[in-house]
Amino acid sequence: MAASVAWGELRHDPARAALLGARLLPGRVRRGLGPVEERLAARAGTAGPSAVPSAARVPAPPGRPVRAVPGRVLHLVTNGLPFKHAGYTVRTQALAEAQRAAGLDPHVVTRVGFPVAQGVLDARPLQIVNGVPQHRLLPPVLPYGQGAVLARNAELAGRLVERLRPAVLHAATDHGNGRVALALRETYRLPVVYEVRGFLEETWLTQAPGRSPADRTYRARRALETYCMRGADLVLTLGHAMKAEIVARGVPAERVLIVPNAVDDAFLAPPPDGAELRARLGIAADDYVVGTVSSLTPHEGIGTLLHAGAELRRRGVPLRLLIVGEGPERGALQALAARLGLDDGTALFTGRVPHREVRSYHAVLDVFAVPRTDERVCRLVTPLKPVEALASGVPVAASDLPALRELVEPGVNGRLIPAESPQAWAEALEVLLYSRKRRHEWGASARALVARERTWKRVAATTREAYRALGSV
Repeated sequence: MAASVAWGELRHDPARAALLGARLLPGRVRRGLGPVEERLAARAGTAGPSAVPSAARVPAPPGRPVRAVPGRVLHLVTNGLPFKHAGYTVRTQALAEAQRAAGLDPHVVTRVGFPVAQGVLDARPLQIVNGVPQHRLLPPVLPYGQGAVLARNAELAGRLVERLRPAVLHAATDHGNGRVALALRETYRLPVVYEVRGFLEETWLTQAPGRSPADRTYRARRALETYCMRGADLVLTLGHAMKAEIVARGVPAERVLIVPNAVDDAFLAPPPDGAELRARLGIAADDYVVGTVSSLTPHEGIGTLLHAGAELRRRGVPLRLLIVGEGPERGALQALAARLGLDDGTALFTGRVPHREVRSYHAVLDVFAVPRTDERVCRLVTPLKPVEALASGVPVAASDLPALRELVEPGVNGRLIPAESPQAWAEALEVLLYSRKRRHEWGASARALVARERTWKRVAATTREAYRALGSV
């Protein structure tokens, strides 16, 4: 299968073929090719074989309705653990584990070709990840073109449905997963839940200058997402701003249910001692630390935080900035930090860290920052990372955007600050850093709020009731 993917890319998109080849290199070789991979990724097609499919409907695979096993759920997702670590895969795994604890029988199936098509040569059809079965669809040959790929995806997923006999198909964005689920519904007469975790067409707008809602790719992606929302029996999403957007696209409000980003009980336990990690990072005991855990992409607004940090250093505030994460903006952000004079150890870029270690980094922070830009995607989508920080008892300073207002209550668990204003961020952070009692009170309120409203146990119970309403439990 890897050879068929490589040959198809070589004929149609040489940059993507070279990118795939780089990802197949041994780790010790690949580590030195980071800048090369970034350049290839920038030149490669944005969505593989076809960024703009010609038709929304994926052909229904052959088969007949199955006798479903009550409570069995098949999650259709793009990628998964342990090969891909991101908020998306963490949510999939956490939700499935919580559903399993709640008495459901969740299974996860990743997009056809994953992970081999992404350069990971592991062809096991099944992996058990912390008790959750993760199924892979890995045919010997993968066709070229999104329409053909999704048709093959539906065919292979259909065989899995016949074997597992799930009672509900629970697809998560993007639209490829939703369209496959709708094709399976035609054959097997199973209800479809479509979980909108983001508006990826809006994210696409932020990834390169000059893109606009008038672009054909944007319009096609938006139409395909809307097709899945309208076609599903039930739509799940992360917050009120996202629900309003979905309803505005023609989905009845009663068919849209909010299942927010959440945390497991481990995040609500007393935080670890941060002294050892502070020492390892070279952070003095009397330094203030403001930081974030995030993908380093343009709309995360890390540049605003760096400019604010430079201003606070000019004022004599003993500040360190801790940037945890990886992404295409890392090189540019490190260059900006150098220009601002923060490369003396003031700004620390750790790269990606294992999810199990995130709480150790929270323990180092005095304030968790979410300096997202005033892009439409940021106004709509509520992220996972600040929820985890709130659960760890860290007050959150966030851009004053609708989606973030759903997480941060000013004066209770954090502070909202005008987006893309380094001066406003510097002023707000200075006040907060010198108010230890306030930070402690806000952190305690933050943890209590998450424990009350945003646990995976609670989310799993919500999805269980939703499935019950569809007759699937």
